[in-house]
Amino acid sequence: MTVTSADLVAADALFGEALRGTACHLVVAGGRPLPLPVAAWDRPVDGDDEVLLELCSGPTLDVGCGPGRLVAALVARGATALGIDLAAEAVAQTLARGAPALRRDVFGPLPGEGTWGTALLADGNLGIGGDPLGLLLRLRRVVAPTGLVVTEIAGPGVPTASLRAHLRCGELRSAEFGWSVIGVDGLPELAADAGLTVRRLTRSGSRWFATLGSSR
Repeated sequence: MTVTSADLVAADALFGEALRGTACHLVVAGGRPLPLPVAAWDRPVDGDDEVLLELCSGPTLDVGCGPGRLVAALVARGATALGIDLAAEAVAQTLARGAPALRRDVFGPLPGEGTWGTALLADGNLGIGGDPLGLLLRLRRVVAPTGLVVTEIAGPGVPTASLRAHLRCGELRSAEFGWSVIGVDGLPELAADAGLTVRRLTRSGSRWFATLGSSR
């Protein structure tokens, strides 16, 4: 469905507009508008992505899968994988790549809860909702007791911060939502608060990935 109203709309609806090619910006309170990096989410898997995917073990749930480049790459490797996203357009594009996806909220009921080998949070998705601790606690219940959370984070020196933001696509504006930025330095404390430990930190080019597992 194409959004045409000038009223505030749900962020997932404008995210769908961006995936369909509309120029959209992320506007953080007190900051300048930043173009949504849709091309980066929709491009073919690159070498850094391959490093990230190598960290995944067993059946993998891609949380906030976007247009599905990583789910499709996992399926192409012969792995069991499922993408979830709030945006209907993201799910449609993932399905068009030949990969399975569902329109789901990570905090709502999910298939296979407690059995996933890996929960994947790529492209900064640990910041979803502005509550990274709540998200990690949720994912502990989604993965198996020996499962992993594999997440992409900001590099050293980047402080953890919680933000309020909205999306703007031309005259259209989304309702405000929370987002967080988590860096390498703040991750161990955050993980510990969630009952997890940082098993591995991996750098590939300018990107940083962390593998988290249960500390119990």
